[in-house]
This record gives sequence, C-alpha cells and structure tokens, in this order.
Amino acid sequence: MTAHGRGRRQDDAEERSRLGDSDEPVEDELVAEFRSTVSEGAERLHRTWRALIITGLFGGIDVALGLMAMLAVLDATGSKLLGGAAFGIGLFALRLAHSELFTEDFLLPINAVLARHGTWAQLLRLWTVTLVTNLAGGWLFTWILVAAFPRFEDVLASTAAGYLEKGPTAETIALALLAGFTVTLVTRMGQGSSEGIVTLANALLSGFLVVGLGMLHGALNSVVIFAAMHAGAPIPYTQWLVWMCWVIPLNILGGLAIITLPRLVRTAELLRRERAVHGADGDGHGCLVRTAEE
Repeated sequence: MTAHGRGRRQDDAEERSRLGDSDEPVEDELVAEFRSTVSEGAERLHRTWRALIITGLFGGIDVALGLMAMLAVLDATGSKLLGGAAFGIGLFALRLAHSELFTEDFLLPINAVLARHGTWAQLLRLWTVTLVTNLAGGWLFTWILVAAFPRFEDVLASTAAGYLEKGPTAETIALALLAGFTVTLVTRMGQGSSEGIVTLANALLSGFLVVGLGMLHGALNSVVIFAAMHAGAPIPYTQWLVWMCWVIPLNILGGLAIITLPRLVRTAELLRRERAVHGADGDGHGCLVRTAEE
C-alpha cells in the first residue's frame, strides 16, 4: 500500500472515530438528538383534539403558576432578574406535567413534518390550538390569582404597561425575536438530556432571560397582561390583540430562522434519509426513528 493510501485510511479512521460508532454521516449525539426530535414532534402532531386542548390549557395554567412565583419575588425583592428566574418555576412545571407551550412547537414538529411523519395541516392545527388554549388557561388562572392576591395589582399594572407601551420599534422587534429564539433554543437543549436537574436549569434559564430581561413573548407576556386586566388596569383587549399581531410572528421568526433552520441544515443528511425511507414504507415510522423506538 502506498503512503498516500495509508494516509487516506488513517484520515478516514480518525473521522470515523470523531463521528462515533454509528454509520450515519454526523456525530452519534446528533443522531440521537435527531431521532428524539422527530419522534417527539410526530407524537405532538398526531395528538387527538382532546389531548391538544388539555395540554394547551394546562400549559397556560403552568405559566400562570410561574407568574405567581414571579410576583412573590418581585414583591419581596424588587429585582426583575430574580423575578424572572422565579417565573421559571412555571416552565419547570410545564415540562414535568408534559403540558404544551406555543413556542416550544417551533422545532420538534417541524422536524417531524419535514421527515414525513406529519403534515403541514397538522402543524397548523397544533400551533393554533396550542396558542388559543395557552391563552385561555392563562386567562382563567390569572383571574383566580388576582382574586387571591390583590396586593400585587400595582406590580401587575406596571409590568403589563412595560410590555404594551411601545409599538414595533427596532428595540421591541429585537426583543420579540430574541424571545422566540431563547425558548426554542432551550427546547433544543432539553433534547440533549432527560435529567431532572437539567430540565430545572433550562426552565430557570428561560425565565431569567425571557422574563427577567423583559423580552416580548406572546404567550408568556399575555398571562401578565391578563392578570393586569383582571386587577383593573385600563388595558382594552383590542390593545392586547394588536400587540399580539406583531409579537407572535416575530416570536415565530426568531425561533425558526435562528434555531430551527440551522439545525435542519446540520442534520440534512439524516433528514433526507428519513424522508426517503418513510416515503417508501409509508408506515408512519422511518428507519432512524424506528431504530430508536426499538
């Protein structure tokens, strides 16, 4: 064998060692994450109407639980950053209860649709039902919260006003993009580990960044705004609706363009193989996902 041939074989061996033991053209960890992402995304897409409604309602309730924790910390310390971290308790409850938050659906279900484990109509149904039920659950629970803790009325009014007082400017557009990016990134991070401590850390990180830094997130901020409305703040529903009409699309754009699209490019080989096999067998489970389930 020539020196050139030996050198090429050595390079191939080093590359194989770097990628891992599987036959896939990417690292083993990325293969496992892809399998988990597509499998969980497909499960969400194929939920029954009843399951979608219940998980969405409890998603809104869990977020409102985080609001209750945030208000307690804000009232005691006056620190927005600590209050934001406390808000993460609701996001932690959401993960443990397997509830659904609207912006968590910007990564997993899209991977499943592109891998031919679901349809775009199912994705639209998931997004629409989850958003509406998140808002409904949050609206209901915050009514109870305000009735139980009237002393939080002032902090609710000031916090909600901070979200609504500015229209779409360079600053607020960036804050809405960052909110969608942050929640989608934390969702992706959660695919890398199922450990409870990691889930807790991710939830607290989300609350600290999104709520503590005053980012604009349609579902999370709406819970605060609803609570302020229940507390008597002069906020008409039309003002909130106009705010939602420009914040939600920016949340979606931030999650899709900054996180989901680059991840799709990174796993393009796996996605092409999954699409090809799924299109051939038509049984609802491609080769990579079926291997993971077995």
